[in-house]
Amino acid sequence: MLVAIVGRPNVGKSTLFNRLTQTKRAIVNEEAGTTRDRQYGKVFWNGTEFSIIDTGGWVVNSDDIFEEEIRKQVSVAIEECDLILFVVDVMNGVTDLDAQVARLLRQNKKPVILVSNKVDNNDLQYSAAEFYKLGVGDPFCISAMSGSGTGDLLDDIVAKLPKKAEEELDETIPRFAVVGRPNAGKSSIINAFMDEDRYIVTDIAGTTRDSIHSRYSKFGYDFYLTDTAGIRKKGKVTEDLEYFSVIRSIRSIEDSDVCILMIDATRGIESQDLNIFQLIQKNRKGLVVCVNKWDLIEEKDSKSTLVMEKAIRERLAPFTDFPIIFTSAVTKQRIFKVIETAMEVYENKKKRISTSQLNEFFLPLIESYPPPAIKGKYIKIKYVMQIPDVSIPSFIFYANLPQYVKDPYKRFLENKLRSNWNFSGVPVNIFVRQK
Repeated sequence: MLVAIVGRPNVGKSTLFNRLTQTKRAIVNEEAGTTRDRQYGKVFWNGTEFSIIDTGGWVVNSDDIFEEEIRKQVSVAIEECDLILFVVDVMNGVTDLDAQVARLLRQNKKPVILVSNKVDNNDLQYSAAEFYKLGVGDPFCISAMSGSGTGDLLDDIVAKLPKKAEEELDETIPRFAVVGRPNAGKSSIINAFMDEDRYIVTDIAGTTRDSIHSRYSKFGYDFYLTDTAGIRKKGKVTEDLEYFSVIRSIRSIEDSDVCILMIDATRGIESQDLNIFQLIQKNRKGLVVCVNKWDLIEEKDSKSTLVMEKAIRERLAPFTDFPIIFTSAVTKQRIFKVIETAMEVYENKKKRISTSQLNEFFLPLIESYPPPAIKGKYIKIKYVMQIPDVSIPSFIFYANLPQYVKDPYKRFLENKLRSNWNFSGVPVNIFVRQK
């Protein structure tokens, strides 16, 4: 479920984004137009989880070359999301830009919550009545800076988010999402998978809007493949293609077990690939990197794949333990290897290691390479176990002083874990708790 924050510049959209996500990732500044890149975050409230996007301020008839792009991207966010937070500034009242945004929202027919921001005292609540003239519902008075009213706002968001329809998909079958920037070959590789024996492929309408779950059941494999490319009619919105691909990827990534990230070999890894990779990481999904159009690289030798692999792992660091496959959707070169590898990553995600094996491996290792002492206190790790029934492999190390075990040592433990057991393509959680 996706929520977009929209409004004219300098009404406090980024401050609200930071407040709801409990982060400080969106830049906040008095100068209008600070937010140009969209921020994506997760919100957890009363057992409900949803995604939220901070958009740039809506401006028209401006000479700033960025403003036209921001306006396009706000349109895409409005078109793609499930609910809209329309933020206005109680200190300035209704402006012409507010009226234009309201007109756009009324045409869209999406659920809208009108958020009257900067209500820092009780007297300002009465000024918020002016926003009724926008015709998008009751103004919700908050102060994003102090957090006043944001709890009630979150209650209202959760209540108005559309309830998920009953899934028609079999929960026991893995779901693979093919994601990537435009023209990386997502549709081509899905067609290459499906063209061999169409009669055993079933199209099932999933709950995700504008995505199609195709059932792949041959050669002993059985999984759903989510195609997010080229389904929606382009005429509905004048979209910025790069931003559009990220918005669409959010839905398919959240709904999947393993993501197949398509990279165009002729262009290499670009910032948009990094954005989609970060979405996969935030959602803690399995990953297979697929370098497509490898047949179009003319000057290749025995080291070309190694050079490309090294470049990809360096760009996606610190997470580097994932498979990379070089394919061509046109010639069908190594496309079956993609399916095999995605299934391996899915099995790695479900892998369980017995407590005795973990302790047998880790306790002598930790004794030889203990965590560094802090303030003259020695840290002793006495016991290791894997947490059962969680979405990704998670391990608890019980110690006498868990607060002194820092991230570098946790990375050391994770690297040793990966060196002894195959968790390729899968994120791993390492927790240190009081014994």
